Amino acid sequence: MRLVPAPAGSGIVFRRSDLDNFEIPAIGRNVARVSYATSLMRQGVLIQTTEHLLSALIGIGVDNIIVEIDNLEVPILDGSSLPYVSAILASGLKRQRRKREYIRILKPVEVRENSPCGDKFIGVYPGDGYSIHYSIDFPEPIGRDTFTGDLEAGAYANLIAPARTFGFKEDEAMLRDMGLIRGVSDDSAIIVTRTTPARIGTVLNGPLRFPDEFVRHKVLDLIGDLALAGRRIWGRVVAERAGHAMHTALVHKLLHDRSAWELTHRCEATSPPASDALTDGHSPALLHA
Repeated sequence: MRLVPAPAGSGIVFRRSDLDNFEIPAIGRNVARVSYATSLMRQGVLIQTTEHLLSALIGIGVDNIIVEIDNLEVPILDGSSLPYVSAILASGLKRQRRKREYIRILKPVEVRENSPCGDKFIGVYPGDGYSIHYSIDFPEPIGRDTFTGDLEAGAYANLIAPARTFGFKEDEAMLRDMGLIRGVSDDSAIIVTRTTPARIGTVLNGPLRFPDEFVRHKVLDLIGDLALAGRRIWGRVVAERAGHAMHTALVHKLLHDRSAWELTHRCEATSPPASDALTDGHSPALLHA
């Protein structure tokens, strides 16, 4: 996979180099399927597991880039977005002349889901910056946890990017039968066993990078999925037991309610005046599974 500079206004575009450079813009209308990962599709051409790379790009302020890839799955690497962040920053970023456009939230937009396992919820609201409040509730030993932070504070690389994806060992066979987690190993995810009456669950391949790494990774996923709005959010996001399906459902609902948002630029005194792209002065970032 190669990350290539793009002109201002291009957005984030996946390019299948194995299919005559067919392009799939990373926007909400191209969302194909969401379960344990987020996939994009255009005219039958698929890109799977996009959320970690998209999160890295939004997290460090990259607005315009071409992602050249020669297969249908974005590399999971170590299960976090840190390898992407490190490679991009090592290559360098270029400030572009065009000011960054934001989706400024004007009124609440919410998605709710009622289930026997408990209610799920995600909403976006007017607010300054890009604040996120995320709560999870998984079987033990993960349990309940909450994370609150603001992406505009600039700490994504340290506080969110290192958080790895996770899953229960008991679900592995089912997921592989579904054609998922094909590239996952003990080196690319936190593997957890469930607590049962006969056994206390545990992390099989610790240690954790943060005491609350599980909820931090859900924030990482959220940032990547909301990137499919096409621009960085200017507002406040609250999520309770949400996941990829609800994240992308919020994107669709938000984009279809044109009265809920406006495109705008941030004041230069409080925000970088221009969008960023991978620099033309360095080699494109190369990443391998």
